[in-house]
Amino acid sequence: QGYLVESGGGLVQAGGSLRLACVASRDTLVSAPMGWFRQGPGKDREFVAAISWGGASTDYANSVKGRFTISRDNAKNAVYLQMNSLKPEDTAIYYCNRNPPDDILWGQGTQVTVSS
Repeated sequence: QGYLVESGGGLVQAGGSLRLACVASRDTLVSAPMGWFRQGPGKDREFVAAISWGGASTDYANSVKGRFTISRDNAKNAVYLQMNSLKPEDTAIYYCNRNPPDDILWGQGTQVTVSS
């Protein structure tokens, strides 16, 4: 059975940086485009960033473009999200999943809180 485990969240001041990591089971990651998603307080879950299996192609939500960078290391079964210039509106629980997401794979996520 596939799994995804997110880590790296925390409390940071506006303008700061965090690097999120997602470790996946091999069967979850192999040949799959992967993405990061987030759910802020009182909001629906939304797309943040995606990366192709080989890593050559990436896509970002307009709200994070130029500040966030998605990457992956298939040898380590891992996907990363480097977040710079964080804003209070980036506060959310961040999740990784395939892209498009598979509902059976949602994990616990990792909380990111950005203080002003």
